[in-house]
Amino acid sequence: VIKCKAAVAWEAGKPLSIEEVEVAPPKAHEVRIKIVATAVCHTDAYTLSGADPEGCFPVILGHEGAGIVESVGEGVTKVKKGDTVIPLYIPQCGECKFCKNPKTNLCQKIRITQGKGVMPDGTSRFTCKGKQLYHFMGTSTFSEYTVVADISVAKIDAAAPLDKVCLLGCGISTGYGAAVNTAKVEPGSTCAVFGLGGVGLAVIMGCKIAGASRIIGIDINKDKYAKAKEFGATECISPQDSKKSIQEVLVEMTDGGVDYSFECIGNVGVMRAALEACHKGWGVSVIVGVAAAGQEISTRPFQLVTGRTWKGTAFGGWKSVDSVPKLVTEYMSKKIKVDEFVTHTLPFDKINEAFELMHSGKSIRAVLKF
Repeated sequence: VIKCKAAVAWEAGKPLSIEEVEVAPPKAHEVRIKIVATAVCHTDAYTLSGADPEGCFPVILGHEGAGIVESVGEGVTKVKKGDTVIPLYIPQCGECKFCKNPKTNLCQKIRITQGKGVMPDGTSRFTCKGKQLYHFMGTSTFSEYTVVADISVAKIDAAAPLDKVCLLGCGISTGYGAAVNTAKVEPGSTCAVFGLGGVGLAVIMGCKIAGASRIIGIDINKDKYAKAKEFGATECISPQDSKKSIQEVLVEMTDGGVDYSFECIGNVGVMRAALEACHKGWGVSVIVGVAAAGQEISTRPFQLVTGRTWKGTAFGGWKSVDSVPKLVTEYMSKKIKVDEFVTHTLPFDKINEAFELMHSGKSIRAVLKF
């Protein structure tokens, strides 16, 4: 058993508490990882808020991290002690019908237990002050040591800087993949990206890499525009600057609508606007943002009858174990940006400050280092 520092969410709606926790050794087909760096993402805040129906407390949150394998359980063959790794909230077992189908990246092997906040055997590896703590998204990166299933880990280039590539565990991969895998953006096309946070910027980067000729960023926070343009946005607009709906404004700006649109917020009203901003006959809108539980989307069926397509994506469609190491290689060879997403680097103890920066819109990504 390892004793180490972790940020514990004792209950919903309260700040995280830095505690000493005990991390049990990995059982069969499990891996214990020393986390070197982790970032905070809106998904962590959503569960912490109490709005997530799958949220269990007390819990160790965090799902955007990177580290070094400390030890492995029986039967683990893909990684060994000392390997550099990124934990994966969407695993890849390679055996379930989802893994065998090239159309999806949604491995279901450990979905049920992961959703309940426990390891595949139904138990937890974390305790604090005599209480069991739940795991989160199969990763729990807000701890100096964590235990994950062996199908939930990607071995990456040991030379990669972990305080940067930890972002490939969620946000950047999600946005980039939404553009190149899910939408399959074509050269010369026009794209609209709603929400210019980390995921939105990654979508812009993906659209640019795919050869889009016009990329319109949409956000009510104009402080985000300079960064969006740095990533490849050709122009940025605010829905608050016109009496017309944002979809009407976009349809006028683009002679009938955009070829591809992306919702990177998790707002069902914006999802509708993103669809309706698409061009008749061929426009494709991708939902990337995660709306709160129980919310529903709506539009008139005629929008789809007349040739628009509504899609969604999780983790950018990447089959995780296979793809994350390649994404790290793309970063190392400067094909994709990662450093530019990191606006703040803080010591792990300042994790609550990182959440405040995110909520205030001052950060794109705040990375915490142990």
